[in-house]
Amino acid sequence: MKERPILFNAAMVRAVLAGDKTQTRRAVKLPHHNPLGQWEPTTVGGPGVRFSDGTPAPSQAAIWHTRTGDAILCPYGQPGDRLWIRETVRAEEQPGGLDGVRYLADNAFLPIENASAAADAWLDLHRYRGKRGATAPPIHMPRWACRLMLEVTRVRVERLQAINHMDALAEGVGLNPSAADLAMTTPAGESMPRAMFRALWEQINGAGAWDTNPWVWVVEFRVQAPVAERETVR
Repeated sequence: MKERPILFNAAMVRAVLAGDKTQTRRAVKLPHHNPLGQWEPTTVGGPGVRFSDGTPAPSQAAIWHTRTGDAILCPYGQPGDRLWIRETVRAEEQPGGLDGVRYLADNAFLPIENASAAADAWLDLHRYRGKRGATAPPIHMPRWACRLMLEVTRVRVERLQAINHMDALAEGVGLNPSAADLAMTTPAGESMPRAMFRALWEQINGAGAWDTNPWVWVVEFRVQAPVAERETVR
């Protein structure tokens, strides 16, 4: 079992907390576009395949190039792995002197562990970029401040536009009211959840990002119990 970070914006975090988001799609970063072949979904490992030390190699979702043979595994892990959510945070000191972390997605506050190492780490966050109490974006949220852990349950690779109505709902689009405004022009036959996801994808990735129809990693997950207090600083 491996553990990796993953960035979520505020709307995604709220959807996870509400239990509405159980999937996330991330664009595949292809190393090349050799025209003599094409990229296709595949798996590596599985029955009969073993590592060099003789242990069985589990089946893993991947994408490979039919000409070069290059294969890429999902960078977000495989079933059984864990993803810790990086979100927007701010270190705060309460009026009574209690130190903790404010999570801007839902304004939640969690106190830090009562230990010197935790206090030192909190001070580092509190002085983010030389400004006391500055807000840190998801990319700079430290591991110890994580409150949401995901367990990967399934991974596959597909084209972005392969998303269907149920998958769009599993992406948690229903919790983001701004998406409805972005999906005012819905093509005939397209469900509103799918149109909302399409609009949000372009909002995040730029105009025209949907039309390029890239390969995406589809990561399904379940949420492990949110932490009630800070874990030991690592």
